[in-house]
Amino acid sequence: MSKIRVAFLGCGGIAGKHVRSLKAKSEVQIVAGCDVSPEVVNGFIDRTMPDVKPRPAVFTAAAEMYDKSKPDAVVICTPHTQHFDQGMQALAAGCHVLMEKPMVTASADAWKLKEKVEQTGKVFIIGYNTPCSPEFFYLREQIRKQTFGKLEMVNGYLSQGWLKATIGKWRQDPALSGGGQAYDSGAHLLNSLCWSVESRPAEVYAMIDNCGSKVDINSVLVIKFQNNVMASICVSGNCPSAGSHMAFVFDNGRVEIDPWSAGWINVFAGANKVKYPPITGNACEPADNFVDAVLGRNQARTNPMNGIIQSELMDAIYESAKTGRPARAK
Repeated sequence: MSKIRVAFLGCGGIAGKHVRSLKAKSEVQIVAGCDVSPEVVNGFIDRTMPDVKPRPAVFTAAAEMYDKSKPDAVVICTPHTQHFDQGMQALAAGCHVLMEKPMVTASADAWKLKEKVEQTGKVFIIGYNTPCSPEFFYLREQIRKQTFGKLEMVNGYLSQGWLKATIGKWRQDPALSGGGQAYDSGAHLLNSLCWSVESRPAEVYAMIDNCGSKVDINSVLVIKFQNNVMASICVSGNCPSAGSHMAFVFDNGRVEIDPWSAGWINVFAGANKVKYPPITGNACEPADNFVDAVLGRNQARTNPMNGIIQSELMDAIYESAKTGRPARAK
């Protein structure tokens, strides 16, 4: 079997995480990297895969990379507002796509990207952590089966020292990031919510504090989904104590879980804690699931519809914060 030829578009820190997963797979050959300068790409190769032979080719233009290196798949790790155009370009070039979160920064673009994926028949995965965990897979199955009754409410928070950590970086430039903490680290929390609830948002009320930045730092969100599940979410970007928590409240039980990495879970059936919940399977990285999906060995854990739901939620969050009134997702 010939190897999957993989290229990287964007050679920042998160790309290194995907390199570690892909290097360990005998079915994969990393063939190219592309970023704003040869120095950035060469530095990335030297740091993360100096042992890869032949050495991946270096590019500063994505079109040239697709034309000359002929990758089968691409990992896109660029600033958020570039994702839509780059995703469309990659699909047109015949590539499967692993896209870092968020998928795009406008719901209209999310629908267009989904249509392109369907036209090409390519695998398209978003690089979220929790959908690849056995804990969240277990949780979603219990929601579907109504093991603990009907899911009624979700409560969650995320805290980070994001404001100080990203000063002067593209993440606080709206033209590149599309938004602030809610779109960046908050995307993990909100995707854990949306992926599990499996419903498009219906109505959102949001309060945002930029804390002197050009983008949102602190957010308080109240969400009602089309399936009538209600959620309250706090996203903090100005707290030196990093942490996260999420509680899924059913009419006959409760599940508390780490929404960042699924590092822990507490399950309650009725009023009683389940000492050993029947969670099976192994955790994997998004890049692992990407390769398995491309090879037909497993289903993709995320897809463009997940990106659509999150984009509709983010559009409604920013609309509500701007108007001071509840916003209905379009």
